[in-house]
Amino acid sequence: MTKTLPTRAEIPEQYTWDLSTIYPTDAAWEEDYAALPALLDEFTGYQGRLAADGKTLLAAMTLQDTLGRRLDRLAIYAFLRRDEDTANSTYQSLADRVQQLGVRAHAATAFVRPELLALPDGTLDRLMDEEPGLRVYAHDFADLLRGKPHVLPQAEEQLLAQVGELAAAPSTVFSMLNNADLTFGTVTDEEGSETQLTLGRYQRFMRANNRALRADAFLKLHGTYSAHRNSIAALYSANVKKNLFYARTRKYPSALEAALHPDNIPISVYTNLIEAVHDRTDLMERYLTLRRRVLGLDELHMYDLHVPLVADLSDEVVYEDARKQVLAALQPLGAEYGQAAETGLSSRWVDVYETPNKRSGAYSWGAYDTSPFILMNYQDTLNDMFTLAHELGHTMHSYFTRRAQPYTYGNYTIFVAEVASTLNEALLTHYLLQNTPDPRRRLAILNNQLDTIRGTLYRQTMFAEFEKLTHEAAEAGEALTAERLSEIYYDLNKRYHGAAVSDEAIAIEWARIPHFYSSFYVYKYATGIAAATALAQQIVDEGQPAVDRYLRFLSRGSSAYSIDLLRDAGVDMTSPEPVKQALDVFGRHLAEMEQLLAETGALASEESKA
Repeated sequence: MTKTLPTRAEIPEQYTWDLSTIYPTDAAWEEDYAALPALLDEFTGYQGRLAADGKTLLAAMTLQDTLGRRLDRLAIYAFLRRDEDTANSTYQSLADRVQQLGVRAHAATAFVRPELLALPDGTLDRLMDEEPGLRVYAHDFADLLRGKPHVLPQAEEQLLAQVGELAAAPSTVFSMLNNADLTFGTVTDEEGSETQLTLGRYQRFMRANNRALRADAFLKLHGTYSAHRNSIAALYSANVKKNLFYARTRKYPSALEAALHPDNIPISVYTNLIEAVHDRTDLMERYLTLRRRVLGLDELHMYDLHVPLVADLSDEVVYEDARKQVLAALQPLGAEYGQAAETGLSSRWVDVYETPNKRSGAYSWGAYDTSPFILMNYQDTLNDMFTLAHELGHTMHSYFTRRAQPYTYGNYTIFVAEVASTLNEALLTHYLLQNTPDPRRRLAILNNQLDTIRGTLYRQTMFAEFEKLTHEAAEAGEALTAERLSEIYYDLNKRYHGAAVSDEAIAIEWARIPHFYSSFYVYKYATGIAAATALAQQIVDEGQPAVDRYLRFLSRGSSAYSIDLLRDAGVDMTSPEPVKQALDVFGRHLAEMEQLLAETGALASEESKA
């Protein structure tokens, strides 16, 4: 008998989010939507007048904030309603309409940045002195002016804007090739059926207990990319050349520095991350050797890195238990954080269960004037409990930021976005280990955390180094052929994994990584987990002083540069120390796993494999 999903009407109300707190009815949404175009027309009347006097600039900035707040609220309602049931044409229409309104709003406000940048030096300071109400925008103005040396004359800026679509071609073509045109053949799945190999199924196959299936999927997927290696190398090379063109045109010393500039991140953050991970690749080799022994293998391959080491652990974690355990795990953050989290989880901020046509996955999303909402598709697993903790971290970051900051600083950068979420996962791991005596369950928790750090801190740092090396090669005039890219990538895999893994086929993996077309982005995953792990350890070790610093970090939004926010919280990302602290945690988890495996007799002896 086929098990069907419950409808939304069949889900108890407390397990659905309450979007009526945004708009009580669709009619109220329509009323707000209809009023926004008049505000856009009013705003365009400020074009050419921003610097008339301080009062005029403040009025324009205030109206721009009002527009943003109204548009954000409209968008959140429309998109969350659509995600409840992606087949609902009413909310598809609302989402499409608000997107179109967003494009119109962007066009109507686009004059602000160039007009302010064109002002003579000192003008904004004079206007802030003239109108104290403008002081709230002081950081925004300073950040705007920081980029002035890299802004071109108006005609050249217009020309660059016109080539933007051409510049996106490598990413667009790769996406079409990767998602639509490439086919990977078939494999025999766990049930013995011939199954089409797809990018989505590949991840599931890599966790399968059947090693022949894992090997077949791995070799066929990478074999397909290898067959198209020259075309994909040309696309990647074109993307690198695009980055070099923009960096040189805007007078940056390198493509890396151009990419770090918007968030004001020193290049030392990037290089220190790589160097700190290089220093502890011994831990990775030790973990992979342990993995080989647990799996009872003579030789570890890349397709052996994702299969769980604790098989058939079927303990369910129902949502109410997960909710209680997550809140208990977050108690070290103090009463204020705990009460806010409890309020969110009991006030219908979370849409818990899967229903027909509901958007897959999980996220936390909201606007300045709404609650932060969490979408889940909870399936009663340990992993789902960690996902709840993760999304609740994002939610609390948004909650504390918007409670404390004006709209202009009511969000935060991608550089810090994963800190609050990953810190919650680290505290949940700590709590579960403190309260889980069962050795096999402890092993499952440790396995989860070790693989999270391996996949995020080690792997994303390796990706970041690949981008750095390939851009440096291109800047030196070297051709990025398929052979050269594969050589760089294979050498990095050997460096990061040591002698523990044997697989020449991994040399082509660079060809399948879509993040490489969002250049110099992946390092933020690595710095995020490093900062979060270090902060979580400080909270456990120091108690209230560390908690106070962390809550202040959550409350500051984008009112200062990300690097300064983290430094004030207790992690200086310009230093390698936070990365080292995170790697020390990896080492401690690894040591406990080794001990537990030895005590339970789960390690295959080297003699038994001979």
